[in-house]
Amino acid sequence: MSRQFVYQDDELIEKPFNWKQMGRLLTFVKPYKSDVTKVVFVMTVFGMLARLAIPFLTMKAIDNAIHPKNGDGSLSLLVIIVSIMLAMYGMRWWAQRYTIQQTNEIGQKVIFDLRAALFRHIQSLSFRFFDKRPAGSVLVRVTNDVNSLQDMFTNGVVNSAIDIVQLIGITVILLVIEPKLGLAIMITVPLMFIVSSALRKNIRMAWQVVRIKQSRINAHLNESIQGIRVTQAFTQEKENIGFFDGMNKSNIRSWNKASALNQLFGPIIEVTSAVGTLILLLYGTYLIQSGTMTVGVLVAFITYVGSFWEPITRLGNMYSQLLISMSSAERIFEFMDERPAVPEKEGAKPIAELQGNVRLENVTFGYEADRPALKGINLDVKAGMSIALVGHTGSGKSTIVNLICRFYDTVEGRVLIDGTDIRDITIDSLRSQIGIVLQDTFIFSGTIRDNIRYGRPDATDAEVEAAARSVRAHDFIADLPNGYDTEVEERGNALSVGQRQLLSFARALLADPRILVLDEATASIDTETELRIQEALATLLQGRTSFIVAHRLSTIRHADCIVVLDHGEIKEMGNHEELMKRPGHYRNLVDAQYRFLSA
Repeated sequence: MSRQFVYQDDELIEKPFNWKQMGRLLTFVKPYKSDVTKVVFVMTVFGMLARLAIPFLTMKAIDNAIHPKNGDGSLSLLVIIVSIMLAMYGMRWWAQRYTIQQTNEIGQKVIFDLRAALFRHIQSLSFRFFDKRPAGSVLVRVTNDVNSLQDMFTNGVVNSAIDIVQLIGITVILLVIEPKLGLAIMITVPLMFIVSSALRKNIRMAWQVVRIKQSRINAHLNESIQGIRVTQAFTQEKENIGFFDGMNKSNIRSWNKASALNQLFGPIIEVTSAVGTLILLLYGTYLIQSGTMTVGVLVAFITYVGSFWEPITRLGNMYSQLLISMSSAERIFEFMDERPAVPEKEGAKPIAELQGNVRLENVTFGYEADRPALKGINLDVKAGMSIALVGHTGSGKSTIVNLICRFYDTVEGRVLIDGTDIRDITIDSLRSQIGIVLQDTFIFSGTIRDNIRYGRPDATDAEVEAAARSVRAHDFIADLPNGYDTEVEERGNALSVGQRQLLSFARALLADPRILVLDEATASIDTETELRIQEALATLLQGRTSFIVAHRLSTIRHADCIVVLDHGEIKEMGNHEELMKRPGHYRNLVDAQYRFLSA
C-alpha cells in the first residue's frame, strides 16, 4: 500500500529574498538594542583597534627597529613595540571573550521572544487553521524553524556588524598605506559577490525543501505515536517503518543537496582570496624592487589582507546561514500572518454574566463552501433549558454547539445569547461562561488536581474535591497512589476511558458555566458509571442552559426539548413523550437502538 501525505504547508514559498522579512526578524532584536550597541562598541573600540594595530606595529618593528633605512636597528624600540603588541593581543582576547558571552545571551533572549510570540499567535488561531494542518507540522514551526534562527541571532547579527566595521577599517588602512596595491587587491571583491549572488536563490529554495521534508517527518511521527495502538492492532508496523524510511531518505537527499550548494561559498571565497594574495605578492614585490614600498609595508599588507578575508569568509558563511534562516523565517511568518478565522470584532464588549438564553436565527454553515453542514437552522432556547441534539452521524449536532461556542462563525444567519449577537461579545468572556465536555477527553500531563482545576485555576482544593464528589469521581481518585496529587501522563493513558471522562465532568462543573455543552460526553462510559453520573448530571444541569449531543438516547430522555437533525436540517422538536407518540425520525432512532440492544 502506498501512502502520501499532502499538507497545506507542503508548497514552496517561491518569493525573492525579502529584506522586509529580515526587518521583521530584527524587530525582535530591537528590545536589546542597547545591549547590542554596547557589544559592538566594546568589540570595535577594544577588539578592532587591537586587531588593526598589530599589523601596523609589525610594519614599524620591521622598518624602524629590525631593518631601518639608515641600517642601525634599535633593540629598545623593538622591545617597546613588542610590549605594545602583547597588550593589544590581551585587549583583543578580552574583547572577544566579552563579545561571545554577551551575543549568546542576547541571541537566547531573542529566540525566547520569537518562540513565545509564535506560540501566543498559534494559540489565538481558530479551529479552521488546525483542521487543515497536522499537529507535527505545527510543532516543527515552533521547534525546528525557530531553532534554525538561533545561530543567526547568537552569532550572526552582532558579529556581522563587527565584521563590517573591520572590513571598512582594513580597507581604509590599505588605501592609506599604499593606495595602488590596495586598489589592486580590491578588484577581486566584486567578482566574488557576482558569483556568490548567483547561488542565492537556489540555496534558499533548497533549504525550504529541507524544512518541508522535516515538517512531514514530524507530522508523520506525531501521527504514528498517537496511532500506535491502531498500527499494532492491524500489524502495520513494517508498512509504517517502510513509509518512514522513505520520508527519512528523501529528507537526507534534500539535506545533502542543500548542504552541497551551501558549501560552494567556501571555495568561492578561497579562490578569491588566493587571487588576491597572488596579486599582492606579484605587485608588492614589484613595488619593493622599484623602491616605492618597504618590506615592512608588504608584511603589514599580507597580515591585513589575511584579516581582510577572515570577515569576508565569516560574512559569506553568515550569508549562507541567512539563506537557511530566511527559509525558516518565511515559514514562521507564514503562520504569524495567519489571521483567526473567528476574529475578535472591533468594539466587542465583555459580558459580565450570561443568563443563558440562546437563539439561532436562520443559521447556515459549512466547513467547506460546497458542503453545507447546517441549512437555515432556527432554534430558540430559554435560560435553564436542557436541549438534546440527536441524529445520524454528520447531521450537524456538533456543528451547532461549535457555533454557539463561536469556534466557527456562521456563513449566514446569526447566533444570539441573551439577545446579543455573539460576534458583539468578546470571545474570552463568552467562552469563559460555557463549559464543554467532549467524548475524546484530553488529560494534560500533571496532577489530577491540576486537570480538574484547568478551567478555573484559582479554585481551592476544597472546591476541587467538591466538584469531583459531585460527579462521582472522588472514590476512584482517592484510590490512586497519591490521590488528587497523583501525576498523570499526557492524555491520561494510565486512566481508564471512563475515569478520564469523569475528570472532564469535574473540570466542567468546577468552572461553573452558565451554558453547558455535553458532546457525546457519556459515549465512552460503561452502563454502571452512566447510571451514577445521571444523578450528578441532574444536579449539574440545574439552573444552566445545556446542550446534550448524544447517540445513546437513554441519556437524553429527560431533556426539556429534543431536536432531531438530519443532513443539517431540523426535522422534529419536542420532549421524549411527545416525539414517541408520533411516527418520525426520533421514534425510528429509538426503535433502531432498542432492536440493536435487544439483539
